[in-house]
Amino acid sequence: METHRLGDTGPLVSMLGLGCMGMSDLYGPADRAEGIATIQAALDSGINLLDTGDFYGMGDNEMLIRDALRGRSREDIVISVKFGALRDLNGNFSGIDTRPVAVRNFLAYTLRRLSTDYVDIYRPARLDPNVPIEETVGAVAELVKAGHVRHVGLSEVGAATLRRAHVVHQICDLQIEYSLVSRGIEAEILPTCKELGIGITAYGVLARGLISGHWSKGRATTPGDFRMRSPRFSTENIDKNLAFVEILRGIAQARGLSVAELAIAWVLSRGSGVVPLVGARRRPQLAEALKALSAHLSAEDLAELERAARPGALAGERYDPRQMAILDSERGARPRA
Repeated sequence: METHRLGDTGPLVSMLGLGCMGMSDLYGPADRAEGIATIQAALDSGINLLDTGDFYGMGDNEMLIRDALRGRSREDIVISVKFGALRDLNGNFSGIDTRPVAVRNFLAYTLRRLSTDYVDIYRPARLDPNVPIEETVGAVAELVKAGHVRHVGLSEVGAATLRRAHVVHQICDLQIEYSLVSRGIEAEILPTCKELGIGITAYGVLARGLISGHWSKGRATTPGDFRMRSPRFSTENIDKNLAFVEILRGIAQARGLSVAELAIAWVLSRGSGVVPLVGARRRPQLAEALKALSAHLSAEDLAELERAARPGALAGERYDPRQMAILDSERGARPRA
């Protein structure tokens, strides 16, 4: 597994990272034992970047990672944690809190659940409209000085917010959705990151399974699977979107790839500044994602994908209207879906 530095000053990370959210939350019932086995298989393959959030499974995801890491060298693993999302007794999201006092509180619980004395990358999950980003980043910077955090990251913020935050402390990376079918960052956010030396950790590279090649119209979703509320999976959009996936399948099969391998390989083709986070919940999904590392797309391959994945090829926004409204990254013009 090749590694490269995340941003100008971040840690050395593997070409793929593992997003652990689905092992505890938001995709319906999860198999804890399989989640642990998948994390361990990822580490054995050379993946060293694990991404989580303190609100995934209401803290369960951090404890799952803790259990998966028993007996392994902490220094060999890069743990990225998002904080700030608030949830009620029913698990519903109820807001965001990134006040400095809340930042310190969240980290104290995270360190206890992970059974570690530091987090490699610490980031607010969303921009808090009630707290200047300078205050939040300043609070995390103090934790860096104290040795409890090693790098400061951000998530789903726009270019202007990145610049304001960067003045306070070097930002290691921006975690944001980026895929063949979600390319809004290319107009302004991605160039800003390159200018400031900020890496990209890209989530949603398979559009939450929609462009994995394994989703079907009749596939049953279970309670707690947030895709039930996703516009891209809705009744009015699913036929068009699955027809687009079949176009991708034809391109992939002509190159001896699965649809998932093709989609992940496209993100890998964006360069060393972009690290795909694969949300594999099970070992077979992980094994398929790892095959993308050996897929090399030519200029002709990429051109064909550009023609297929033209703006509007996929119907529906990436989140429901309520979630879209709170994304700082979605403010302003978005020339590509």
